[in-house]
Amino acid sequence: MFIETEGTPNPATLKFLPGRDVMPGGTADFASAATAQRSPLALALFELPGIARVFLGADFVTVTKSSDVEWPELKPQVLAALMDHFVTGRPVLNDTPSDVLEEDIRPEDREIVDQIKELLDTRVRPAVAGDGGDIVFRGYRDGVVLLHMQGACSGCPSSRATLKHGIENMLRHYVPEVLAVEQVEA
Repeated sequence: MFIETEGTPNPATLKFLPGRDVMPGGTADFASAATAQRSPLALALFELPGIARVFLGADFVTVTKSSDVEWPELKPQVLAALMDHFVTGRPVLNDTPSDVLEEDIRPEDREIVDQIKELLDTRVRPAVAGDGGDIVFRGYRDGVVLLHMQGACSGCPSSRATLKHGIENMLRHYVPEVLAVEQVEA
C-alpha cells in the first residue's frame, strides 16, 4: 500500500491520500481523542504524540499537529498508523454520528438556502477538499450564512481570507440576499 502526502495551506496540517475510500458518504472531524471514540482510525492517530486534530474526507485523511512536534518526526508515525489501519481492514467508523446538528431555517428562506447549499457543494467544497478540509453549512438568518470549517481549514491562517474574500464574495454575487458569511464552531 502506498500513501501519498500533500501539504495544505495550513502549515500544521498534512493531507494523506491512502488510494482508497476513507469516508465515501461524508466527512468526520475530530478535535481531540475524546471526540474520536467512534473512529478506530482517528483514535489510533490520536495515540501518537503531538496530534491535535484528525479529519476524515471522502478519500483522504488530514492530520493537524501541535506546535511542540515537527513533521519530519511525526509524518512517518502517521503513515505507519494509517497503513496499519487500512491493511488490517478495521472500520473507519464504528457507527453513524448521533450528534448531527439540525439546521434552523425559516420556511420562507428555503429557496435561498437551497441556492447557497448548491453553490457550496459544487464550487466551494471540492476546492476546499483539495486542500484537505471541508466547509459545512450551519444556517442562514437575516442575510448571514453560518459555516463551520473542518480539517485543514480549521485553524488555517488563511481561512478567514478564504471565508470572507472568497466564499462571501461568491455567494453575494450569485445570491443577492446574502449579506455576510460568518464562521461558527461545530
